[in-house]
Amino acid sequence: MAFSTEEAGSARTDEAQGTVGAAATPAGGEIHTTGSGRLTLTAFLGSRQAQVGITLVVSIALFCFVGPFLYHTNQGTLGVNLYQENLPPGVGHPLGTDEYGYDILGRLMVGGQSSLELGFAVALATSVIGTLYGALAGLAPRWIDAIMMRVLDALLAVPSLVLLLILVNIFTPNLFMIITLLTLLSWLVVARLVRGEVLSLRVRDYVYASRMMGGRTWRILNRHMLPNAIGVVIVNATFTVSDSIYTLSALSFLGLGLPPPASDWGTMLSDGITYLYDGYWWMVYPPAIILILTVIGFNLIGDALRDALDVRLQRR
Repeated sequence: MAFSTEEAGSARTDEAQGTVGAAATPAGGEIHTTGSGRLTLTAFLGSRQAQVGITLVVSIALFCFVGPFLYHTNQGTLGVNLYQENLPPGVGHPLGTDEYGYDILGRLMVGGQSSLELGFAVALATSVIGTLYGALAGLAPRWIDAIMMRVLDALLAVPSLVLLLILVNIFTPNLFMIITLLTLLSWLVVARLVRGEVLSLRVRDYVYASRMMGGRTWRILNRHMLPNAIGVVIVNATFTVSDSIYTLSALSFLGLGLPPPASDWGTMLSDGITYLYDGYWWMVYPPAIILILTVIGFNLIGDALRDALDVRLQRR
């Protein structure tokens, strides 16, 4: 009985799959497969750095966003009470009050909301913009890639902090404006990283095979390039969160942060430094400690993600 070419090919494929399956099947008859994503997640969650970092970030996020529902304070303009200014920690004010009579503990919660919202928003925006720009540059013809990279080099040559200080003085500082300005200055690094990954991936065999089968550029980008480069983007996003929070604190310390009655940890530090030599330590140490712990938490998560995505470090 004769077989057609397709039937013969199907039979050989089934036979080969059956052979592989038999070789991989344990005594119980079940096949256990573990994907690379699961291995990466297992390595990440098993890391001591990841555990400490996640604990810190989750605890601080709960403190900032859930804490105000449990500890009620008035942090608006009506909360100003000069009769309770500079009170030390005690009953009714566990961390004391500042020069305007605001409760420090409640101020930490509200300021943390602004800091965390800015950090996550900048990380998300820079990841999207930088990934698209870098992927397009890596897949574009050489002359287009050269032009896009020269534009990137020109923007990177400008001192970010100096440009940010100029823009903050030109535009009225608010949360949305600062997020926009930080995004415009932060996506450049992501674009360069993604372009490098795409340049290394575009010469892989499976990308050549996809092109030979008629795959279009967008399909190759979505199915092959971005999934393999997403690890670099995620790791960089975690560091972007901490860098953005740190930058906002630096701007606030220079008096260019969020206008009152809005607050963030940098503004609290800037206001508290004035009274530190008067012995009002509760106006400086709490925001400094929570700011440091937040940055450490995100950096630990980023380090753990980088180690989990690196096969050589997993083998160690």
